[in-house]
Amino acid sequence: AFTWLNPHVYLDTVVLLGSISTQFDDDVHWFAIGAVTASFVFFFALGYGARLLRPLFASARSWRILDFLIGLVMWSIALRLLLN
Repeated sequence: AFTWLNPHVYLDTVVLLGSISTQFDDDVHWFAIGAVTASFVFFFALGYGARLLRPLFASARSWRILDFLIGLVMWSIALRLLLN
């Protein structure tokens, strides 16, 4: 239920990919194959990447560094939105 009741599933697949796919009238099948392949590669890398990085993130210091980097990215996005 967690996956199927998630509104981002439908926003990403139906709205976002659906609207982008209209640019590829002749190659819509290739676009679909590329989208499915990219999704598979992303989730495959996410699962195995998490497994490979598990020893690194066993320490609290690694989590603090990751949180700091995520904070920097969020602040840079916020500043960029404010300045544009």
